[in-house]
Amino acid sequence: MKKVKVYQYDVFSKEPNKGNPAGVVLNRGELTDEEMQEIAFKVGFNETAFPVKSEVADFGIRFFTPRHEMSLCGHGTIAMVSALKTKGLLDNKTNFTIETKAGILPIKILSTHDDEVQIPMGQATPQFQQSTGSKEKLAASIGLKLENLDEHFPILYGSTGTWTLLIPIKQLDVFAKMKPNNQMFPNVLKEMPWSSVHPFCLETYDPYANMHGRHFSSPFSGTIEDPVTGTASGVMGAYYARYIKNNNFGESLNLIIEQGQKIQKDGRVLVHISKNHDSYNVEIIGSTVYVKEFEVLL
Repeated sequence: MKKVKVYQYDVFSKEPNKGNPAGVVLNRGELTDEEMQEIAFKVGFNETAFPVKSEVADFGIRFFTPRHEMSLCGHGTIAMVSALKTKGLLDNKTNFTIETKAGILPIKILSTHDDEVQIPMGQATPQFQQSTGSKEKLAASIGLKLENLDEHFPILYGSTGTWTLLIPIKQLDVFAKMKPNNQMFPNVLKEMPWSSVHPFCLETYDPYANMHGRHFSSPFSGTIEDPVTGTASGVMGAYYARYIKNNNFGESLNLIIEQGQKIQKDGRVLVHISKNHDSYNVEIIGSTVYVKEFEVLL
């Protein structure tokens, strides 16, 4: 049997057991695809991250849910960078690139005046695609009614590295009533049956936040809900710039996305949007806190 050490970091929070837990494994290049998948299954978090060698970036990262590999994971990336920095494996670099299956992305490490470390992470170019499925069935799949959807804004698939279906909701209070039936998603999401589902609204608990969201996993991932979602927050920021602000802002936009309150995982994602011709550059920024280490047996 092989023992593999896993480090848990909670991301988008300064407080342990809030935000989004990620597993980090530092066995660089020593694990097979099958072993990485088995580790992620046994860890059970929404994602577990593994560093790999790269010929085109400073290093690569691979991300696994309990059941399959992901192209990109925001909180997994930020957790990995925190672990590598803490272990002294970044040679004091504060600017570098990572290779992912969503592309080569820029990463920075920033230290604030109170010694807090924040990690800005570039996202892939935003993409949006129409959803043509039944809105009534979509609402039912998350335990709501058609009247709860906000008809002022479009329901769209969006991606800054990982596809999710963005669903505008009228009021914050119905988020407490949401009960996802993840097994319904593939039949409702005809264009992208593997997509996750991300309802959001403009009402927030935090008066400083711009948007509130929840994130319900694809049934193929082996999880139900993602507590605080980096890549979904990134594409929410691009959606906000294009469909809510209608590009009516200066050269850049700074947003605070809140998530996780209803499952006691309160977290915040900072999103920076800047105009780039007819698209946007998207960056998410998060804090981390180390929680514990444990072993998985293969």
